Amino acid sequence: MLQITSTSADNTRALAEQLGRRLQAGDVVCLYGELGSGKTVFVKGLAKGLGVPRESVVRSPSFVLLYRYEGRVPIYHADLYRLDGATALDDIGLREFLGGDGVAVIEWAEKLEAALPAARLDVTLYHVDAETRRITLQPHGERAIRCLEHWRDQTGRTDVSDSDEVAS
Repeated sequence: MLQITSTSADNTRALAEQLGRRLQAGDVVCLYGELGSGKTVFVKGLAKGLGVPRESVVRSPSFVLLYRYEGRVPIYHADLYRLDGATALDDIGLREFLGGDGVAVIEWAEKLEAALPAARLDVTLYHVDAETRRITLQPHGERAIRCLEHWRDQTGRTDVSDSDEVAS
């Protein structure tokens, strides 16, 4: 597990962008956190790291439920806030994208905990104050572990359990 403190939305985006550069087709990122904790901000950073063009507007899919963005691999961005039950996974067509040709990013993943793939990266964002967030990244499976280790090595982090500030 890796814990990081982000002091601003820009820091959160920068962290996610660095992580997005390491994601590959088939990866699943599950986002957890209260309303306003920065989940969509994190997705914006992931999208940038995955090569989504700047002119593409990444937004919370609360009403559309699922957006697809084109980057070096497709990003399937789902927001399950308004959904109930594992059948919702099929209702919005997300199941077909899990482990597929792109990266699946799921906000409010706890709504479908039992239906989520075992191999994934869980990202939890906690409010510390108005701007500061504590971000916990928990890998599940070898691919997610390698992704975080590579990210840690590239960013000079020495201990994946340390809590420290993200450089912007």
